[in-house]
Amino acid sequence: MFLPIGDEPNPHHLPAMTFAIIAVNVAVFALVTLPLGMRPADPSDPLLLEYLRAVLPHLPPGESMSRLAAQVSAYDLVVFRWGYRPDAPQLTTLVSAMFLHGGFMHLVGNMLYLWIYGNNVEHRLGAAGYLFWYLATGVTATLFHAMFNQGSSIPLVGASGAISGVLGFYLVWFPRHVVKIWVFLIPFYIGLVRISATVVLVMYLVLDNLLPMLAAGGQGGIAHGAHIGGFVTGMAVAFALQRLRRE
Repeated sequence: MFLPIGDEPNPHHLPAMTFAIIAVNVAVFALVTLPLGMRPADPSDPLLLEYLRAVLPHLPPGESMSRLAAQVSAYDLVVFRWGYRPDAPQLTTLVSAMFLHGGFMHLVGNMLYLWIYGNNVEHRLGAAGYLFWYLATGVTATLFHAMFNQGSSIPLVGASGAISGVLGFYLVWFPRHVVKIWVFLIPFYIGLVRISATVVLVMYLVLDNLLPMLAAGGQGGIAHGAHIGGFVTGMAVAFALQRLRRE
């Protein structure tokens, strides 16, 4: 197992916007995901029937609607309403989907990456510019995902598309930085290693996303298309801003 825990060097300023984005995501998880995830869906909610009709075709043959309905939580319906569904696109869900997560590890993984890479990018862009491009690359990532899932009723949620945009900025602007990674290769090696940010981020783009996306034909439970779309958008904007500053 490989666990990134930080990067170096880092700016000395407080990355207030990165902290704020993490805080909002954690607050949504604590105040919405956890309590509603433990509460069964209201049988009288008209959204429940729409949810069942959308999800049932993706389940194994023989799954009954009544048994599925008994397993649906109130949070499942929140995700269905506020996650981004390619078959029912809305401007509001392009943003709201970025602040919903499918579970604790989904949240932790995303926030860890934002914590590691966000501070340097925020320092270069400024708090306002950082927030704008975080949201903009997140929207682009979602739309890129939708291109490969047209007509899908399965909602996309998570901050990973926007965070991938931050990673794209980081690769262009800080290619010589180093990422600190705990390596757990029991029983062979356990320890901290430092790897070039360029190597880590190229591996993230190619090995973790591009190759799995090609293998799955753009389908699957992980939104590789969103990750790639956000990453490439972040790189493109970083190159453009860098060029403008030189002129």
